[in-house]
Amino acid sequence: MIAGIIAAVLLLAVTAYACAGGADYGAGFWDLTAGGARRGRRPRELIDHAMAPVWEVNNVWLIFVLVIMWTGFPVLFQRVFTAMWLPLALAAVGIVLRGAGFALRKPVRRLAGRRLYGAMFAVSSLLTPFFLGAAAGGVASGRATAGTGASADAWSNPTSVLFGLLAVATTALLGAVFLAADARRYAAPGLEVYFRRRALGALAVVAALALTTLAVTHGDAPHVWHGLTHGVGLVLVVLAALSTLATAWSLIRRGGSGSRVTAVGVVACAVLAWGVAQRPYLIPTSLTVAQGAGAPTTLRWLGLVTVVAVVLVLPAVVLLYWLDTQGELEGLTDADLRRGGAGDEG
Repeated sequence: MIAGIIAAVLLLAVTAYACAGGADYGAGFWDLTAGGARRGRRPRELIDHAMAPVWEVNNVWLIFVLVIMWTGFPVLFQRVFTAMWLPLALAAVGIVLRGAGFALRKPVRRLAGRRLYGAMFAVSSLLTPFFLGAAAGGVASGRATAGTGASADAWSNPTSVLFGLLAVATTALLGAVFLAADARRYAAPGLEVYFRRRALGALAVVAALALTTLAVTHGDAPHVWHGLTHGVGLVLVVLAALSTLATAWSLIRRGGSGSRVTAVGVVACAVLAWGVAQRPYLIPTSLTVAQGAGAPTTLRWLGLVTVVAVVLVLPAVVLLYWLDTQGELEGLTDADLRRGGAGDEG
């Protein structure tokens, strides 16, 4: 019982990271594809301005996922990180380089330095979700079995590649939708249209990749395919499809303000559908939740710590996101500092 609850918490944490972190990775994707310095200047300025208040906090969800995995399901942690250490290591390097690139590209004075750090940020934003998605595909297709060593087959199979591409496409969708909403809030209609069009394109790619992935899992990950086409998994797939249509309608309709909610619904329902489809396995069809769980005492303490963390951290994170979407976290500009005020002394 307690193992099932902790597994559900793990799935919810993965979903939170996919949605919150995905929007940031998507912003980096559009930074990479914005064009040259002159053509891409305004989109990149919006990306910098929109990401600045919250980009670091999204890694809270990733840390939460890792803590639950190695504490609550050590066998799962060992198998996954043994079989797929290379894509996960590359994803970790990408996270570090992405953060460094975003933090350093603005204060650097030389143009060459700004381009270097900007490229580091943008390329890492593309590769990191791909490798994370590829690792998830290796799990879904049941390739991280006991005794499986590190091999390319564990993460370069059809399901893994499609999961990786789908991860990149969904982050691009979330990034474009959130940036379009930010452009509307900043009264920049040109940028709003720019990102709405890209969001629609990303949504079409997500839909196509999702259908392709569903077809490929029929032969490559049959247990997951069965879970996605029956029961609760099918319900979540249908909800993801309806959220896709609602997102398209909201993006096409001028002034549609619900696209952020529906786009998050697309990604959340897709991740939840994958998790539900694997039941009762952590790794189909070799490791069940009960087999991979830690000691009951450990799980009880982990559950208690999780409750405390949710009570303390979740309200703060929700407040941060709300303040950001309401425009209450605008940073000071050089013009603001030159304006003077209470700190002036003559």
